[in-house]
Amino acid sequence: MTDNFKVRDIKLAEKGRLLIDWAESRMPVLMHLRKKYSETKPLQGYKISGCLHVTKETAVLVETIRMAGAEVAWSGCNPLSTNDEVAAALAANGVSIYAWNGLSVEEFYWCIEQTLNQKPSLTLDDGADLIFTVHHKHPELAKGIIGGTEETTTGVHRLRAMERDNKLLYPIIAVNDAETKWDFDNVYGTGQSSIDGILRATSVLLAGKNFVVAGYGHCGRGCAMRSSGMGCKVYVTEVKPTAALKATLEGFQVMKMDEAAKIGDIFITATGMKDVIVKRHFDAMKDGAIVCNTGHYDCEIDIEALEGITKSRRTIRHNCEEYTLNDGRRIYLLAQGRLVNLAAAEGHPSEVMDMSFANQFLSLIRLASEGKTYSKKVYDISEEQDQELASIKLQTIDISIDKLTKEQVYYLDDYSSGT
Repeated sequence: MTDNFKVRDIKLAEKGRLLIDWAESRMPVLMHLRKKYSETKPLQGYKISGCLHVTKETAVLVETIRMAGAEVAWSGCNPLSTNDEVAAALAANGVSIYAWNGLSVEEFYWCIEQTLNQKPSLTLDDGADLIFTVHHKHPELAKGIIGGTEETTTGVHRLRAMERDNKLLYPIIAVNDAETKWDFDNVYGTGQSSIDGILRATSVLLAGKNFVVAGYGHCGRGCAMRSSGMGCKVYVTEVKPTAALKATLEGFQVMKMDEAAKIGDIFITATGMKDVIVKRHFDAMKDGAIVCNTGHYDCEIDIEALEGITKSRRTIRHNCEEYTLNDGRRIYLLAQGRLVNLAAAEGHPSEVMDMSFANQFLSLIRLASEGKTYSKKVYDISEEQDQELASIKLQTIDISIDKLTKEQVYYLDDYSSGT
């Protein structure tokens, strides 16, 4: 080890580089931006501290940021999501990275602390743990931070709450709320990668199973779509009336978790809320029920309550723990209740992370250019950026679309036109 990184094993770097090369071949939008901005280097002189899942796709983002001129220090945003091979490859390429799979809570925050030693001028986050660390433990660093970005729904929600309470110390761009992020990454990425994680951890047949999705936001919708496509009977639980109605009209049966617990074969939480599956639900579950989570934090499933009614426990497969309850029923918890798509699989496919990370990259450039004029608020990505990235993505997959004529553009705003 050297002073500027800590990873599982630097000897894994060669394997990690192959993974990164593969991701690059599937991320044409970000590679397009890399080529463009490696020449002008708009991030020259900026120090960026990042806290985001260390995957092959993230590595493409990190190296793109560096090629735009920035100094980068990085940590993972989940104790079980780091790919050790990718982390090693980044370290071997000179990135100050502090991440390995299987972190304890203490180690997780130690890694974040290391990335802050460089006194960043910009931050990049997924879940806002780095931002919260600055605010709660190192508020003095905020004076030197121009702005930051946030990748996920949970983080953005909490940062908007901080803004409302006038507690935000520097401006944040809500990358998650871009159309080219949450309508693609959250839906198609979460749906596919969560199913991937479940299959890797269990190898069960999905066809014919009762598949319970808790939460019908973008991520839950993706899980419902993909599990239905695999032949599951999908049941949705919700607390939001409009979301429940959408699920109903899209062909899924909506019910309370108390009822779904009795019939479900596989349960996945995608809510961002704690205590979604609790003791009374475990009490009602079938023998052999599989439980997992794809929300950002591991508090959606009350694991402590599960342990309280368990007489024995064993790891029966990688990322699959068998809990034998006091009455003899068995419940299988995947990935310790953490993100099943990242802890038990590889996270979202490169193609869908392409636009999300292009948004991250352009948002950092925007903050470097304009951030000093921003208020301490949460900002959205512009419609222009959304459409530009979508256009680039369409070009890379050889799809052409129509354009409005000048007359049509005029007609849009012509309030003198009637029927």
